[in-house]
Amino acid sequence: MVAPAHRIHHTYAEYLALEASSNVKHEYLDGQIYAMAGGTPEHAALAAAVIGLLFPELRRGRCRAYDADLRVRVPSTGLATYPDVTVVCGPIERDAQDEQAVTNPTLIVEVLSRSTEEYDRGDKIEHYKTLASLRQYVLVSHRERCVEVWTRDADGCFTSAVAREGDVAHLASIGARLDVRELYEAAAEPGA
Repeated sequence: MVAPAHRIHHTYAEYLALEASSNVKHEYLDGQIYAMAGGTPEHAALAAAVIGLLFPELRRGRCRAYDADLRVRVPSTGLATYPDVTVVCGPIERDAQDEQAVTNPTLIVEVLSRSTEEYDRGDKIEHYKTLASLRQYVLVSHRERCVEVWTRDADGCFTSAVAREGDVAHLASIGARLDVRELYEAAAEPGA
């Protein structure tokens, strides 16, 4: 998370007013508003490739993929954020304070970057784990061809599995799979 835009305590209503009038996205937590860093073309291509590869597998089912324009709210911690990819299975549930935010993601994908990797692997995953609906949290590496999948088991504990070049990441929560080679090739710059 980047430094707060202001050091004063903001209400969630103030945050929503800022989001409605801003062309920059912000996260909200504990009364603080954090400007989200802009992504690189490579980051955007990886996020788009994830959606592109998942779409054919999801289009006949009850799950729907959303891009980074969808706000996710974690009611138990108050975090409001914009994951790179969010998949919701079944009807969406909207936050009681925020009709534009969903509270029931089944799967969340974050494409890592130098500036967000520590946060995505640390505090952010702890927020996401409190979402009862969340079954898998996927981290897509920016440094190597690697996809890390955190899966909630029957006891509510999360375990991780890493899929590398030549492997397939199994996204059982949404009945899909993500071929690591295919993902990174889909995100590669044409002619590269």
